[in-house]
Amino acid sequence: MANFNYKARNDGGEMVSGTLEAADRSAALSQISALGLFPVSVESPQGEASANVHGSSRLDAAPRRPFQRGPAKPSLQDLANFTRQLANLLKAGMPLTGALNSMTNLESKGIPPKICNALLSDVREGKTLSNAMALHPNSFPDMYLNMVKAGETSGSMVEVLTRLADHYERFAEVRSKVTTALVYPLFVMGLGVVLIFIFMSYILPKFMAIFDGMNVNLPTSTRILQGMSDFFSAYWWMIIIFGVVFSALIKRYFATTNGKRRLHGWLLTAPLVSRIARPTYFGQFARTLGALMQNGVPVLTALKITENVVQNVVLQGAIAMTREAVTDGKTIAQPLGRSGVFPKLMVDLVHIGEQTGDVPAALDNLADTYDNELNISLRVITTLIEPILIVVIAGVVGFMLVGVLQAMFKITSSIGKT
Repeated sequence: MANFNYKARNDGGEMVSGTLEAADRSAALSQISALGLFPVSVESPQGEASANVHGSSRLDAAPRRPFQRGPAKPSLQDLANFTRQLANLLKAGMPLTGALNSMTNLESKGIPPKICNALLSDVREGKTLSNAMALHPNSFPDMYLNMVKAGETSGSMVEVLTRLADHYERFAEVRSKVTTALVYPLFVMGLGVVLIFIFMSYILPKFMAIFDGMNVNLPTSTRILQGMSDFFSAYWWMIIIFGVVFSALIKRYFATTNGKRRLHGWLLTAPLVSRIARPTYFGQFARTLGALMQNGVPVLTALKITENVVQNVVLQGAIAMTREAVTDGKTIAQPLGRSGVFPKLMVDLVHIGEQTGDVPAALDNLADTYDNELNISLRVITTLIEPILIVVIAGVVGFMLVGVLQAMFKITSSIGKT
């Protein structure tokens, strides 16, 4: 048994220190956690710091295991559920090691038990939770790590984890709304294309074979259908190949820097699409930056993480310019306004937040505003797009029926004359 000097924070965030007797470093850390404390440092019997909660000043520099192949990336809702469960266990009074040990037995889809076991092992060895999570970048993004680190520094881990869970639940809800709004139109369009393809390549040729045997001068609409039907019947395989090649080329072009910039710029300006894309991206920016700043993450670090979270290269460039300007001592609102990308509402509210000294609250209000705007836009667009799709598909089907019926009427009338 040996004596260990330790420094730790209690639930109130106050720094406490003391000495305890343990067989080794892991046992000392277990004893500290059992006291309900978050260890900051533990001095070995030789006087060497064996555990430092904060490690490097930058979480991005946390060590990572070489050639580590992580599990599949968890969904936003999976990450929210995992975080909520961990926060509830800590709130109930369990020490961190005990909470992680319980997490290995709880059902947490997306975060497999082996990761919980690895976190538990690393924490028992003296790593902080943030540094232990940094070894699994595929499961815990940079924003998550920085907020956990902020919670360790301030001693408010439960509050930070609760905010993280709320944050990812909101993101998951927004993504689910957008996905749900797009499922029905895409299904109707896909079904319409399949039915038209089958009609043109299989059903219509049978009618045309009958019409050809009647030796009747067919109407214009029927001749157009006949030409299309012959092309579909003879070259359907070419149409499929062309569609696949064209889709691959388009996908490859939009994967380039120039193509991606054009696509993302179009998303922000297109008449109907922008009504979904703009509130989604702006709400994502405000929610992420506000959550990071609210939990004590430095502004430059928060902007860098937000730049990586927002999946739009046009906005990423504007955020990068803002970060460079803030490095030079500018406020956030000024470079946001000069970028010409962010709306005036956002710039004005951020400016007011800077004047009142509460930028996170201003960003949180902005995020709620854009969430409400997104909900309204989704309802309006889904209400409009359904009748538009019905009219378009009905027009195509009606044209094909008219072509067939006109030919049948003309054949019937010619038979009656003879």
